[in-house]
Amino acid sequence: MSRHDAEDLIRRYYAAFNAGDADGMLALVTDDVEHRVNEGEPRHGRAAFADFCGHMGVSYRERLEDIVTFATADGARAAAEFTVHGTYLKTDPGLPEAHGQTYALPAGGFFDIRDGKIARITTFYNLADWVRQVSA
Repeated sequence: MSRHDAEDLIRRYYAAFNAGDADGMLALVTDDVEHRVNEGEPRHGRAAFADFCGHMGVSYRERLEDIVTFATADGARAAAEFTVHGTYLKTDPGLPEAHGQTYALPAGGFFDIRDGKIARITTFYNLADWVRQVSA
């Protein structure tokens, strides 16, 4: 896979995210995808990733903007930087109570790519910043 193909894959993944198309996101990951979130335990496999997507769709409404993608020359690894614009819809256990608060949060994603699909997703953002925004 080329650098261009890898960046296109990541752009399609985030386009599906922005469209609220969990099935579209799932179609772009390997069966054994590893999903590492900023806080919490890694998830392994498409089913665990699908559960995460379902939960996120209930608790948060998010749109990613200002997406910039990067990839290695061989297309095996990629990254993206973006701003998350969101609304906190339903309280997540251990987090502040949700009542429709909005937030804007710089974030990034890192990817391993295998056989034209995403094999690892690692997402980073500043949780303390998010908590501050939804607690204000």
